Amino acid sequence: MPDSESVISAMIDLNRADDEGLVAQLTSQLRGLIAAGRLAKGGALPSSRRLAGDLGVSRNTVTYAFEQLAAEGYIEASHGRRPVVTVDGGERIEGTVATASGVRSAKPQLSPWASELKQTDWPMSYQAPLKPLRPGHGDAREFPNEIWARCLRRSALRAARREPGPVNRPRLREALAHYLATSRGVRATADQILILPSAQAALTLIAAAMITPGDEVWVEDPGYPGAAAAFRASGARLTGIRLDAQGMQRLPGLKAPKLIFMTPSHQHPTGRLMSLPRRTELLGLSRPGKTWIVEDDYDGEFHYDSRPVPALQGLDAHGRVFYVGTFAKAMTSDIRLGYLVVPPALVGAFEIAQRHIGLIAASHVQEALAEFIIDGHFLAHLRRVRRLYHARRDYLVAALERHLGEMLSVEIPSGGIQLVARLKRGRADRATVKRLVEAGVETRALSSLALGRPRDHGLLLGFAAWRENEISAAVRTMASCF
Repeated sequence: MPDSESVISAMIDLNRADDEGLVAQLTSQLRGLIAAGRLAKGGALPSSRRLAGDLGVSRNTVTYAFEQLAAEGYIEASHGRRPVVTVDGGERIEGTVATASGVRSAKPQLSPWASELKQTDWPMSYQAPLKPLRPGHGDAREFPNEIWARCLRRSALRAARREPGPVNRPRLREALAHYLATSRGVRATADQILILPSAQAALTLIAAAMITPGDEVWVEDPGYPGAAAAFRASGARLTGIRLDAQGMQRLPGLKAPKLIFMTPSHQHPTGRLMSLPRRTELLGLSRPGKTWIVEDDYDGEFHYDSRPVPALQGLDAHGRVFYVGTFAKAMTSDIRLGYLVVPPALVGAFEIAQRHIGLIAASHVQEALAEFIIDGHFLAHLRRVRRLYHARRDYLVAALERHLGEMLSVEIPSGGIQLVARLKRGRADRATVKRLVEAGVETRALSSLALGRPRDHGLLLGFAAWRENEISAAVRTMASCF
């Protein structure tokens, strides 16, 4: 029978080709054996000389591992005596818990904001690959990847030869200023535009720079949960403002807040278009230095039934509106660049805040995107997918009415890449979503987007990313789940 010291040696397997190093491997494996209870409290380990000989390593390797475990409290080691295990598997060690994989915090202390995030379903916990009818996505298969790859390659080669430049690349800022002026009616100079890793990063930057803990922020209800998460992280008090047919309501008697967040061109998630009188009314609440408006134009490129409505920012003559946009919807979700048009009086402060927080987009991607826009590829892509997504919207609406007209009431948006289908007969949308996801159709519950107690139940369904045969199959699957 092998002795106990040989058994311990047999439980250790060191890989000399591993970059981790022999000391780190030995320390980790002994720690794991103790944590798992395979080396019991009070039991003696082999001497450093014996274990080194059995494992074929230097005695220093074993000695260093023993010293580390003693410092962590796993063993007690003294000169002339074999090390002794001092903890049971899973026992607390100075505020930590030992586990088979090492040491983890006994009770992680998250911020109130992070703790609350765990109780929501945002961000959506979808798994790759995408499945119909997941909302929020365009069709990556329709994107001109070869043209984009050439732009990226040329930009990367130029980057190797140029000196470091501004965080926000001038060519992209200028291209965006021209595009936003002609297509969305945005009034801004190039130096007002900050280029960010995503639209969510733009909201994070606004919250960090503008919110003092306790400030009130109005958000749409139901609305985009990413905005609520960003503002809560800075300590804002959120007030959910209900919607009517014209979008966010103006409620008499409420004192104007520090920020008002809205999606006027295509309300998220309902798709409603805010009327001009309502825009003017809400814009009248804003005062530079007191109340600011954040306009998220997340899919403003897509309008189907009429000419695009200009951005709210274009109505602002006094520098009171932040304008947020993204390329994730118009191009592909992998190109997550976003941008923020900052009121003129705040540009300097926001550029400093952007650098300090580290919300910086890769310069070669910015340069590639500038080339993609300047050479006309972006507008050509938009013209093509607008027609495509328009047809897919109509196809999904017709399929839902044909197969699920008794179960769902479809709200047809004038633009965008997703729609809301409200549940009839008082069904609970979250239970319905669970059944659909299990069947292979990905959707989102309208009630999950409510700030407070949900009043509306429905399904948020994407149509832009899916071809007609995929939409047909998904709707038939949906019908079988009701």
